[in-house]
Amino acid sequence: MTVTIREVAAEAGTSLSTVSRVFSNPDAVNATTRGRVLKTASRLGYQPNAAARSLRGGRTGSLGLIIPDIANPFFPPVMKAIQGKARRLGYTVLVADSNERPNEEFEAIEALRPRVDGLILWASTLQEEKIIELAARIPIILVNREVAGIPQVQISLSAGVRQAVEHLKAYGHESCAFITCSQPGSNREVSIRRELEEAGIRVVEFGPYEARFETGLHAAPLVLADGATAVIAHNDLVALGLLQQFAALGIRVPEDVSVIGIDDTILAATSSPGLATVRIDPNDIAEAASDLLLGIIGRTAQVSPAEVITVGTRLVPRASSGPVRVNEPAKQLISKEK
Repeated sequence: MTVTIREVAAEAGTSLSTVSRVFSNPDAVNATTRGRVLKTASRLGYQPNAAARSLRGGRTGSLGLIIPDIANPFFPPVMKAIQGKARRLGYTVLVADSNERPNEEFEAIEALRPRVDGLILWASTLQEEKIIELAARIPIILVNREVAGIPQVQISLSAGVRQAVEHLKAYGHESCAFITCSQPGSNREVSIRRELEEAGIRVVEFGPYEARFETGLHAAPLVLADGATAVIAHNDLVALGLLQQFAALGIRVPEDVSVIGIDDTILAATSSPGLATVRIDPNDIAEAASDLLLGIIGRTAQVSPAEVITVGTRLVPRASSGPVRVNEPAKQLISKEK
């Protein structure tokens, strides 16, 4: 019969959380209590996942990665890059999808925490207090989320967005829509709005919406009604939705409207027309995130609790962006179609 963590806690005279910490973050438990729990677990034959290695050395040999949406084509290359980096350093990677919901993210973290030596949380939706509390129990780093005192990898869109805006400006665009899927005041929103305004391009913002293909389908008529001659989408998925809906409405890209995405997924290169996009390099993120996390775990050089690594971006021009139209506004074209 399988021995449970509750039985180990009762036999050792400790709480469930103490037993959990002994196997997930042994340094957080004093030596006397840790020794008593480990002896009790060994005597009872308690073996959670990876417990054999944990009992011997306090390490599972695995890292956890929590991502917002496994269906987004941006994330598989990121997962592959992180796995490759981890494998070279003797680790495996366990992945879970938070579905961009705090409760599901918390459940995924709790499921992975006893099985891993540390966690990479991508665009975490948890409250700051919960993240800080979690960091006291297990090594964590954040990607694309800022919490004071927690090591993090930040994706700077500044260079890539600036190139995109310069690109539109050179083509004669004077108005641009931004389809946002971030909360007001986010780094992405602020960066895009700032670059457009500094270039003298009128910006109109739609959203926030969910970062999905369907958002582009919904937003396309809004862009046309506004009369903007260019669109920057929150990500490639949203941009691809725009491309499909524009085609369905008889709007030509880029002759009538230019479209630029963010991410540079494989779909951006294979769409028709090819999608111009701001590239975020998965390998750069994998290197930065893995180095930070393993530094905390102790396998490499020690990491400052406030350390931040910034990953840059660049524009990848493709056929979805071009010179501003000099004929009728797109909103008049769509009226004629009707």
